[in-house]
Amino acid sequence: MLGPVRCSPWLAATQTPFASRGYAISVKPARILPGKKLPRVFKDKKAFQYNWYRRILDGSREGPLLILHHDQFSANRLIQLRRDILMASNRTTPSLASAAIPATPQPQPTLTAIRTSIFGAALRDFPGINLAQVDKMIGESTGNFAILLLPSFHPPQLNAVLRALERSVPMRPPKTPEEIEKEEQEKNADPESPGRRMKRQRRVLYPQLKLVGALVEGRVFLPQGIKDVSQLPTLDTLRAQIVGLLSAPGMQLAGVLSQAGGGQLARTLEGLKKGLEEDAAASGTDTVPPA
Repeated sequence: MLGPVRCSPWLAATQTPFASRGYAISVKPARILPGKKLPRVFKDKKAFQYNWYRRILDGSREGPLLILHHDQFSANRLIQLRRDILMASNRTTPSLASAAIPATPQPQPTLTAIRTSIFGAALRDFPGINLAQVDKMIGESTGNFAILLLPSFHPPQLNAVLRALERSVPMRPPKTPEEIEKEEQEKNADPESPGRRMKRQRRVLYPQLKLVGALVEGRVFLPQGIKDVSQLPTLDTLRAQIVGLLSAPGMQLAGVLSQAGGGQLARTLEGLKKGLEEDAAASGTDTVPPA
């Protein structure tokens, strides 16, 4: 199963709407407040979250880390999303290097809802990352964020997970002017029973999920870039291509030598002999003096 999703109000959400504070993931240097020292030291729950996010970021050196922006997810809808990710991941599990290795449970993708302020601090302290590219990737996006860590870099698996995300939470089409006008009329309309308390209605949630970017081996990728990475061949295919390129000259040389061996070599030498005899006879005819 996918790792549990924590640190967010959308865990405890039901079919009723939920509210959460939405902040951007900031990687800008922290402000020095009066009486505070740098580097900042987190305590208690924040220290646990900070160390947890650092471990996830360290895992991005082994497998892609997708950064997602989500909104209006209920608990049941979130469970379905996790199932879709798990099914897509298991369909393209990387093969073992040897069949003699006993089958062991493979690591599964981990979906984690994050606290943006603590995650931003963990990003700032992550060694080797380009913070300018991270700031460009996040932009001005605010709201709820989640991260999806894949266990290893396997392009077919990455491609399958990206497609599963798009199918599970399709992009909602923009509202038409007629729909906007109708909503405004319903909002401004007089109540059916003036003076009486209006009946409370359950809000209809429309889940939204957007790929913001990804971290792969310490490098930052925008959405289109990570989609291009997912189209790459597997490591086994690349190794086979390298072996083919390295062995091609030797195979060509062996083919030439095999073609020049045996009967074909004899025919080649016989033809060379005849050519030399014809050249010698022609040169002898030219040097004979006239009678």
